[in-house]
Amino acid sequence: MRTIKFEDKEICPSKIVCIGRNYVEHIYELGNEIPESMVVFNKPNTALSKELHYYNEDTRFEGEICFLIESSQIAGIGFGLDLTHADIQNKMKEKGLPWERAKAFDGSAVLGHFIEFHGDVKQLRFELYINDELRQEATYDLMIYKPDVMINEIESFMSLCDGDVIMSGTPKGVGNYKVGDVFKGIIYYKDEILLESFWRVKNL
Repeated sequence: MRTIKFEDKEICPSKIVCIGRNYVEHIYELGNEIPESMVVFNKPNTALSKELHYYNEDTRFEGEICFLIESSQIAGIGFGLDLTHADIQNKMKEKGLPWERAKAFDGSAVLGHFIEFHGDVKQLRFELYINDELRQEATYDLMIYKPDVMINEIESFMSLCDGDVIMSGTPKGVGNYKVGDVFKGIIYYKDEILLESFWRVKNL
């Protein structure tokens, strides 16, 4: 089983629960409609990766604030990349089929280290830089579904186990990437840096 680092220990999430279409401008960016209810999909433990690999020119990055769950509450926070095979996802959407082939492949949940967090989630925001260029940024206020709503909705039909991770959705600015690109994700709390995560894209 694959693990993530939470403070000074290794945690083994049973699953990564992803919230889709949680930022209005990103919904419009991809030509989608605002959903009537929260979009939820899972990535398995095998999707976890501490490294960022290049797959092909149709693979897209999506930067996200991620929450580590214990006892149905947020215990930790980290930065993550939800990778998507965009060409496959478009075909699945056209036919009304599930997204797993596009979203749940091995290595598609690239997660940095997690730290303990018991603060006010309203004070969170993030930025994603690629080769020192700002590509994505988002604040709590831009989320359609806030973290407490995410947890309640997920647990209305599926148990969250200790160590599971919620990926909270991505704002506008998603795109493709190439070998050698340097990613830097920064999460801020009250305008101070809470954590930073770095990746250099490698060949698969």
